[in-house]
Amino acid sequence: MTSRKIRVTLAFLLALSCFPALVSGGERLAVSAPTANIRNGPGTNFDVIWQVEQYYPVTILEKKDNWYKVQDFEGDIGWLHQSLLDKTATVIVKNENTNVRSAPGTDSPVIFRVNKGVPFKCLQTQGDWIYIRHVDGDEGWIHRSLVW
Repeated sequence: MTSRKIRVTLAFLLALSCFPALVSGGERLAVSAPTANIRNGPGTNFDVIWQVEQYYPVTILEKKDNWYKVQDFEGDIGWLHQSLLDKTATVIVKNENTNVRSAPGTDSPVIFRVNKGVPFKCLQTQGDWIYIRHVDGDEGWIHRSLVW
């Protein structure tokens, strides 16, 4: 294989690493607004069932006009307006008290801890590690097994 083909293949695999839902078939998008209301139907006349913050990842289940039926990392389902979503690569923490480190590797110092349900933007990957940024600016490395 030529070095160009290897680079293209590696770039493709890197892109997939931050978009695991693309592999399983559902389109994965992220909340782009500072906060978003998830509703129980496709319209502002439907009740808000919960709110999420920027970078919250969702899998698209259905499209109806300008509304998307979405599913989150816990399997909860609701509706979001398309204007609140974009294709930013994001992840969300799956466990309580999860370590975020200064460099990729379990031997690197823990710089902060986060709880289940905190979303982050993906900045880069290195092996099984993802360099992430929270909306408040905190950055660090987290192991892929700890996020969705």
